[in-house]
This record gives sequence, C-alpha cells and structure tokens, in this order.
Amino acid sequence: MKLNTRLFGPIDYEESDIITFPKGLPSFEDEHAFLLLPIAESEESLLCLQSVETPALSFILMNPFSLDPSYTPVLQVSERKALHVERDEDLCFYVLCAMKRPVSDSTVNMKSPIALNPDTRTAYQVILESDTYRIRHPLSEFTNRKEDASC
Repeated sequence: MKLNTRLFGPIDYEESDIITFPKGLPSFEDEHAFLLLPIAESEESLLCLQSVETPALSFILMNPFSLDPSYTPVLQVSERKALHVERDEDLCFYVLCAMKRPVSDSTVNMKSPIALNPDTRTAYQVILESDTYRIRHPLSEFTNRKEDASC
C-alpha cells in the first residue's frame, strides 16, 4: 500500500506495519491506524508516528530510555490487560516530543507514554500514576544520552 506523508513523501507499507490505537490518541480519538517510522540517522531514538487515515497528521516520538536509562513506566493492571501482557517489560515505550526552536527548548511527555505491544501491534497512550514524571520535560534536562532501544 502507498501513503503520501508530509515528512517522508510517498512511502510503501504493508498492513502488518500498522500500529492500532483502539481508543485513538487524546484529542485524536478518531485516529486508530499509525505507522512508526524511524527518522534518518537517529538510530531509532527519534521516530515519526504517522497516521494512515490522515496523511497530514504525524507526531514526533522519542525512545524515553535513550533520554533517561532509569525511566521506569509502571502501568495499571487494566492497561496491561488491554495490551495483553503481564509485565511492563514486555512492552515498548515511546514519548511524544513537542519540537521547538531552538531544539533544546523542545519538551517530551514522560508522564503519558505510548505503550506498544510489539507482538499484537496494539498501542495506547497511558497516564502514569507516578509523580516522578511530568508532561513537559525539557530536552535540555537530559544531558547523559544513552542509546538503549529495546524495540
């Protein structure tokens, strides 16, 4: 299948590449099908979450573990059940990035990561109960970047 994206131009993808958000994303509840596209030369720590249904809609995601290797998202039992896993470690996590200029003013949402079951390709944006993480962490906070992508 083909999709004409805003950031990458025309791309080919397979049905099996689609990530499904059964409830959509907050403020985008009608958007259910996305592709996860790595951004060149980022070693998969920077990705694009590209809507399949609305080609002009995309989000920048980051691997939170590349920013903070000690990041420990803990989901509620109901969230793990919805994702068909027993342990948080069985999931991939991504955080939304609000890009700004200069880039050091950009922020990431560590409080509400996207949790993805890589086996079922099902994902939800969850809200962590912990007060450790905020919605707007400046990228400048993360000085010791470590590439440790697990998905």
